[in-house]
Amino acid sequence: MMLARRRAEVGWQGTLEEGRGSFTVGSWMVGEVPVTWSSRTSPEEESTSPEELMAAAHASCYAMALSLVLGERGTPPESIDVQAACALDAVSEGFRITTMDLEVRGRVPNLDAEGFRRAADYAHQICPVSNALKDNVEIRVNTTLED
Repeated sequence: MMLARRRAEVGWQGTLEEGRGSFTVGSWMVGEVPVTWSSRTSPEEESTSPEELMAAAHASCYAMALSLVLGERGTPPESIDVQAACALDAVSEGFRITTMDLEVRGRVPNLDAEGFRRAADYAHQICPVSNALKDNVEIRVNTTLED
């Protein structure tokens, strides 16, 4: 049973290096967002990239999964913060997204660091975005439980 189906649209003009594109998402909550090749390879560029969007999708999905796990274990979080970094690397075949690093900070009453790490590991197993990337992208999760 399908729970959701979301859409995005992209228009592109020109070559890879000199061209430009933009995307919109079906909910229109984001508006039209520019994308360029240089936005993928230069931190100074003022547009986004597929890797940045993947990082945002993974961080938000993972935070929801961890919140679910902690709640089901009787230790609901006060807060969860996830920073995701998605790496695009040049490889012999061209380019490849190789790693996703998740830095996870949580404030969870009545839970120790080991319990938080175990919950984070399980959240990684059930996160739909983690599962979509599994076997294609190395995902590394680092956890910090805050007081």
